Formats: sequence, structure tokens, C-alpha cells
Amino acid sequence: MCEARVFLLRGDREEKIMDQVDEVHVDGQEVKIIRIFGEQKILRARIRRYSNGQGKIVVEGCDDAG
Repeated sequence: MCEARVFLLRGDREEKIMDQVDEVHVDGQEVKIIRIFGEQKILRARIRRYSNGQGKIVVEGCDDAG
């Protein structure tokens, strides 16, 4: 499987927010991440970088929006 892990960039550290992420939707300043089992989070953030090889998405400037 090719699920990704989402990390929040805090200074120079990366804190894991969610794993087994199957979908990412970006709408303005909101990033909606959805796990393979349907759990979801909406973050006020922007995607900083993505690595397909590592299955890793890094976001920054985040606060939970719901």
C-alpha cells in the first residue's frame, strides 16, 4: 500500500500528525487529510513538502480547524 504519513513542522522538528493517509485536499489555507479508515482532520496549514519515496507529507503553519 502507498499511504502517506503527515508531519507538522515545528521549528526544525517534525511531529507526526497522522499515518495511513489516503487522501489530501487543499482548499485555500485548509488542508484536509483523510485516513484509509475514514478518520479525517482539517488543518489550517500549507503543504511544505511531499516525498512519494518516503510516503511523507510535511505541513506548516497549522492549527486544527476541526
